[in-house]
This record gives sequence, C-alpha cells and structure tokens, in this order.
Amino acid sequence: MPKKPPPLSTLADVASPLPTTVELDTVDRQLLTLLARDSRISQRRLGRELRMSPPAIGERIARLERAGVIRGYTVSIDWAVLGYVTCYLAVSATQGAEQGLVMEALHRLPEVEDVIVITGALDMLARVRVRDHGHLRRLLLEHVWQIEGVQRTETFLSLAEMPSKDLTTTLLATADVPLVSTSEG
Repeated sequence: MPKKPPPLSTLADVASPLPTTVELDTVDRQLLTLLARDSRISQRRLGRELRMSPPAIGERIARLERAGVIRGYTVSIDWAVLGYVTCYLAVSATQGAEQGLVMEALHRLPEVEDVIVITGALDMLARVRVRDHGHLRRLLLEHVWQIEGVQRTETFLSLAEMPSKDLTTTLLATADVPLVSTSEG
C-alpha cells in the first residue's frame, strides 16, 4: 500500500506563496494611502497631491504592481444590503487528511469568500456568505460535509459587524513596519 503524504504536504500547492519584503519610501507610502482611500483617483490628481508628474506617478504605480504590493483594484460590496449573512466556518480535518486538498475544495464553493489555515485546536477558518438558515444548511449538508477529509465543522454567525478599518493609512504611517508583498522576485 502506498504511503500517504503528510497532512500539510499539499498546502504549498494551494496557499498563497510566502511574501517577500518590499522597501517603500515616503512617496510610495503616501501614494498607497491615497489609492487605498480612492482607487479611482487619476494619476493627474495623484501628481498634484504628491507634487510629481503624472508619468512619474504612473511609473511608481507600475513598479508597485510588478512587486505585488498593489494586487488589484476592487469594488467593496456590502453583502448585508443584498440580504446575505456572514458566517465563519471552523473546520477540523480528519487525521492524516491532506489539508491543501480540503482547503482547495472549500475555496471552490461559491459562498466561500476566503479560507485560511490556522493554529490551535482547529485546522481552517472560512468566511462564508449565505442568504438564510436554509442556505447555510444546504451548504453544509450538500457541499462542506461531503468534502473528503472534513471531520467536523463549527459555525459562527455574525450578529453585528463594524466597518472595516483603513489599515493602509495606519500601518503605512508607521515607518518601522515593513510592507510585505506577494511577489516572487
């Protein structure tokens, strides 16, 4: 009988790569702060704010994108306004299960926003968006509990949420905190 791979051996195949640190100067920090506040701001307006030419701003943005510091530009959706409830799904994998495969299967479910491997008594935590109790029940019975390697789940329903903090402004303002990117070189 072939030997089973260790439980975390496939994790590197599905998880984000380990980040490399990117050095930022004051202008980079200011640029990221302005973009975090309004990702649709024009390069001309950024140039006025930072006292630089629009082409110089464009070059800095392109460099930050290539380095993986800027990963994209998105729309922030308030799921509660659309009738969705936020749940957190704690998952324990069966002994010897390949956690990377479990993580990948969870992440493929349309309702799952993100999945992280955690330390402690549980193995993974997934943020899930569902419409109601029935939707959550179907998700668990028909999908999550059918994933090979899922031993146990614990569901936490969000009763109230505070608006997300603007970590970009506060963390970038601290010069001794390095910014980490997901670039591979």
